[in-house]
Formats: sequence, C-alpha cells, structure tokens
Amino acid sequence: MEKQFNPFSLENKVIVISGAASGIGRQCAINCSKMGAKLILLDLNEAGLYETKQLVERDDEHYYGVINLTDYKKVEEIISEAVGKVGRITGLLNCAGISTTLPLKNAKPEILDKFFQINVYTSYFLTQTVCKMGNFSKEGGSIVFFSSAAGQYGEAGKSIYGMTKGALFSCAKSLACELSRKNIRVNSISPGVIVTPINENLPHIADPELRKHTEDLHLLGLGNPNDIANACIYLLSDASRWVTGSNLVVDGGYTTR
Repeated sequence: MEKQFNPFSLENKVIVISGAASGIGRQCAINCSKMGAKLILLDLNEAGLYETKQLVERDDEHYYGVINLTDYKKVEEIISEAVGKVGRITGLLNCAGISTTLPLKNAKPEILDKFFQINVYTSYFLTQTVCKMGNFSKEGGSIVFFSSAAGQYGEAGKSIYGMTKGALFSCAKSLACELSRKNIRVNSISPGVIVTPINENLPHIADPELRKHTEDLHLLGLGNPNDIANACIYLLSDASRWVTGSNLVVDGGYTTR
C-alpha cells in the first residue's frame, strides 16, 4: 500500500526543544513525537521532564537533558552527547522563557538582566551550539524562536517582557539571512496569551475580572498550548520549506484590534 502523503510529517527529523518540562514546550514535544520526530528535550525541571517523558510517543527513542541553559559549556556537552545518541539535528524550538507583568516604577537592573539572560541569551547560544559543525544536519532544517504578540504590540506592564521578545523577533530575521547558505530556515512565532503553568498565577489570568478583559482582547478567546505546538509543526516540517525570516502570529486575533 502506498504511503499517504503528509507534508507535515516529522519522520526522520531530530528536533531539539528547550523548556520541554511544561506548557508549550511539553505540548510541542508531545505533538512532534506524534508526527514521527526523534526529540532532544531540555529543561532544568527534572520532575517535569520525567512527566513529559511519560506523555510522548516512543519515549525510549528520545534524549532527555536536565540542564540549566545559562550554563553554556554544559549545553555544548549535552548537545554533543545527544547528537551521538539520536542523530544530527534538523530542527530547534527555543521554547524556554519566563514572563512577568511589571510597571516601569518597579523595574530594577537585576530584573532586566534576568529576563534577557533567560529569554534571549539562552535561545541565542543554544542556537549557536546547535548550528556548530557536526551537530546540525548537512541537509539543513528549521529553527524557531519564540517571540510574542507583546514583542510588537504595546501593553502596560509588559515593557521588560516585550523587550526580550522583540529582540528574538529581530534576531530571527538576521539569522535567517546568515544561515540560509546552510539551508537552515529561521523563523519566529508570536503567540497571544496562552494559558500555561508559566502564567496561570499572574494577575491577568488568575483574577477573574482581569481574565475577562484579557479574553475580550482576543477575538477567539485565549489560546492553549496545542494551538502553538501545531503551528510549530508547520514551521519544522517540509510544508514550510520556502519560509524563512518570517514571524508567524498565532494570537486569536489579538493584534488585529
């Protein structure tokens, strides 16, 4: 029987996913495994990563790395080891990150440093490591940075978070130019508000009145991790082979207001 054509298949692909222990990163891991990918899953949260292991398909085919992504030397060691076990990388999802709502009057240099360290530096240097000779497939592949609607659309209290996400939006476009000669596509994805463990205790989600306001700003209501994971499958798959330097907005209509 002839195999059914599926341009979104991830069979024979090896995908690195940071922040894989919860939320969007975990859902990306689950959905990518369902599409046939082998995975290199990274997170500092060992218990959460173990839970993800129980949820992905063919859990014994994947690599699980408990790692602080700010330990750049250790990241190099983990990626090298993972490639030796599951094969050269064809895709990267930079899911790891943190969020906050913080007014200007409460901002401090150490807070800014923390957000750039976790949201920007770790994604940038993980990308650098993945792209080193011997780690990435010679045939090329796809890298996805996680920006946000907040990186392009102003919102009170989101200046620090928005700065970091705007940086990733810009970074993806420049790296798309730089890495095209290696046939590596680089794009960003900009979610609206997705209800995940990272933000479910923040005021705009936890407070019923504020949540109603947040929902009203999204024409289709708030999103869930599946909405983003499925968009990432498109960007990782051959269905997007002619897409690079783009920003895929998946925000339930938030930025159309």
